[in-house]
Amino acid sequence: MTIGIAPRGEDVIWSPTPEAIANANVTAAARALGVDGVDGLRALARADIADFYDRLLSHIGLAWFERYTKTLDLSRGTPFAKWFTGGRYNASYNCLDRHVLAGRGADEALVWEGEDGDLRRMTFDELLAAVCRLGGALKSLGIVPGNRVGIYMPLVPETAIALLAIGRIGAIAVPAFSGYAAPALVARLADAEAKALLTVRTASRRGKAVPMLDTAIEAASEVSTIEHVVVFDEDGPTGVGPFGMASERTISFKIHDWTTLVSGQPSFIEAERTAADDPYLLLYTSGSTGKPKGAVHGHAGFPVKVQIDQYLCFDVKPRDRMLWFTDMGWMMGPFLVLGALGLGATVVLFDGTPDYPSPDRLWQVVARHRVTHLGIAPTAIRALMAHGDEHPHKHDLSSLRILASSGEAWNPEPYRWFAHHVGADRCPIINYSGGTEISGGILGCFPTQPLVPCAFHGPVPGMDADVVDEHGVSLRGQVGELCIRQPWPGMTQSFWHDDQRYLQTYWSRIPGVWLHGDWCSVDDHGYWFIHGRSDDTINVAGKRVGPAEYESALVAHAAVKEAAAVAVPDPVKGEVVVCLVVLRPGAKADEALRAALVGACARSLGKALAPKAVKFVSDLPHTRNGKMMRRVARARYLKSDALGDLSALENPASLEAIDAAS
Repeated sequence: MTIGIAPRGEDVIWSPTPEAIANANVTAAARALGVDGVDGLRALARADIADFYDRLLSHIGLAWFERYTKTLDLSRGTPFAKWFTGGRYNASYNCLDRHVLAGRGADEALVWEGEDGDLRRMTFDELLAAVCRLGGALKSLGIVPGNRVGIYMPLVPETAIALLAIGRIGAIAVPAFSGYAAPALVARLADAEAKALLTVRTASRRGKAVPMLDTAIEAASEVSTIEHVVVFDEDGPTGVGPFGMASERTISFKIHDWTTLVSGQPSFIEAERTAADDPYLLLYTSGSTGKPKGAVHGHAGFPVKVQIDQYLCFDVKPRDRMLWFTDMGWMMGPFLVLGALGLGATVVLFDGTPDYPSPDRLWQVVARHRVTHLGIAPTAIRALMAHGDEHPHKHDLSSLRILASSGEAWNPEPYRWFAHHVGADRCPIINYSGGTEISGGILGCFPTQPLVPCAFHGPVPGMDADVVDEHGVSLRGQVGELCIRQPWPGMTQSFWHDDQRYLQTYWSRIPGVWLHGDWCSVDDHGYWFIHGRSDDTINVAGKRVGPAEYESALVAHAAVKEAAAVAVPDPVKGEVVVCLVVLRPGAKADEALRAALVGACARSLGKALAPKAVKFVSDLPHTRNGKMMRRVARARYLKSDALGDLSALENPASLEAIDAAS
């Protein structure tokens, strides 16, 4: 496979100052562990993974009720590695109590801005009290350690409160995307055998009220294990009815008003002294086919991994302010709350759309709340670019120190736009790639090393990652599969009640090696690049190529807002490429532009790999956090009935847009 989108190593877009290097968390960690920088940390981890994590966590300073007696237990084999055995650790306690006990109770823990401009702020004292009241309320409903509790809510403060309260009482949180329809919600709640569901009466999306309670009631009615539905209404207690269409259903569970339920509950309850590997999060991921996979994460798994990553890669410090454009149903929602609060930073929740009601809405939010760390998917940046360069410059973005991205591969032009127009060429873009089953990143960047567009500096220390061929042999200078050779804290314990599927997905092809499903390469200068999912690979006349390479060539054209390259069966070449292109406002979809775009791909990839066709569409399918659903675009273009799981699809009208491709 070509690696044509990888820039040259000398194409440096940002370099750290000596002061930034000296003050970085990763520099402090290397010094504390007695090694030289990021490379020294990686080498230490490869040599003795257990000792590395033991020393690193001592440096970061997590609070254990009881310290573990053994760092790593491999008695069940690498796929079922057990970390911190004998330890007692609660994620809620580490995010809240330890900061209050350190005298920071009056510091701001959480800031929220709603789509309509409403604002709320909570100190660590206030957030702890709210978490305890909800935890007490859940206990009053009979929720005990190990019970599963669903969260089907937009990104309001109560969503973070719910995540922390469920963990505080030893129950297991099951966050679900706030845009799911009832069948997708049923699939997750039923598989988890949830006992309770937390939701809201309505959410707002682009000025329209979305009746989430109706969907929640419809879903809960199909899940026999649910006994309680707790409803938050931002307008205050209004009773628990009516429910619209859901009122006609036979309801076998009790419905409670959130505000009424928590009133009278104590403002402090002790956190459960959960074991390090007691399950805390059940995070579902969608596959292209089949039922969703429930990744199981423990108290000292996911929360510890995201704190490590935010500390080393994102340089998060106490009193920093992190905003990540996401949803609690995606991995980056719990990443934001558990990582930032765990490190004593402030969580900034934005429950809105980046360009609504005006194209500069996100930049308004960043400026108003003095955000220091901004995380967003590349697709969202491509959409914001289309509104024009002037919008970020209308606002004071000088508080920004770190830009961040995850979810998909970058194209060079949007990357440069983000760096220049948002970061003023002074903020590093911390490119970050991993997954829900990872609990965070495999690859990352560091604010102590120069950056080139679209690249990763390499593995997060403690992630023994490599690029390999089908036999597990290391590759450099060519594309292979991204793998991990040793276990890490945060590795999913398994899929919920499905060990065989877990083993088949990640461990079946090369013994003892986790294959992640991403194409990856390392260039001659040591920069790492992700080239998309390995199941997205296109094979044109025996030549393997990634769709991101076509898409990069297309979005570099001034007329193109976004593009998706899909493989189409061909009797001669096996597969050919069709590019679905969304144009910028004012661009004319004519044959001259079509020919120019085909030519741009040919110049980038070579004439033999030129696309067979360029089709103009008005929209492409995305998840709410901006990630393109390329497999859905391909299936729809091919008129296939096998669209796979559409539960994460944010814009269903995009399917009709593909039908109307010209």
